[in-house]
Amino acid sequence: MQSPVRLFYPSQCISCGDLVDSEGALCGSCWRDTHFITGTICDCCGVPLLGDSAPDEILQCDGCRDHPHVWDRGRAAFVYRDTGRKLVLGLKHGDRQELAAPASKWMARAAEDIVDEDTIVVPIPLHWSRFLKRRYNQSALLSRGIATQLGLEHCPDLLKRMRRTVSLDGLSPKERNATVSGAIAVNPKRQHLIDGRPILLVDDVLTTGATFDAAARACFASQACEVNVITLARVAQDT
Repeated sequence: MQSPVRLFYPSQCISCGDLVDSEGALCGSCWRDTHFITGTICDCCGVPLLGDSAPDEILQCDGCRDHPHVWDRGRAAFVYRDTGRKLVLGLKHGDRQELAAPASKWMARAAEDIVDEDTIVVPIPLHWSRFLKRRYNQSALLSRGIATQLGLEHCPDLLKRMRRTVSLDGLSPKERNATVSGAIAVNPKRQHLIDGRPILLVDDVLTTGATFDAAARACFASQACEVNVITLARVAQDT
């Protein structure tokens, strides 16, 4: 049945709509404009770094050295610009939930070296009022796909938003930290899952890391042994 279906509904680039060979793919032009993160990176936040690194060498960007994060290690699939930015905004604000499938595959590949078989995959939660308005949590769509790709346990409601926070766009790092401080907590019904286990936190974009810091604090307070993070995109302000 696949051939007749593709005859009438050919696969399209998930960014621009041009014809491509398979579902969930980017055309050549959009692929070139998607800055996938490879090579030397900051081990903490995943931002790309200039130069080469020796095998097993752990590097940090200036931002992570000057302002250490609560979590342990971080990765991102691509830089938040050009096609990458377009894909993130489509998933987050454009109701393009179908983007979560290819995005979670890219993220799973990026996260392979910071998980083990005992890791729980957990999305950054939305406040219930924002969830009702948007009707879905893009981070939960991504975390479900990542868990499926890597064969890991997924717990979409392990964390809760205790209060609705204002948008972090345009806020300074200090203002972001103050805004999300205490806003995320572990769901009491899921707390028993955490004790002594590693957590992989999932979100769409990493900017300053304030939201991840708040979530990591909650996980460590419930005795997680390690907290790592993965995002679809990383704002490359530290390069």
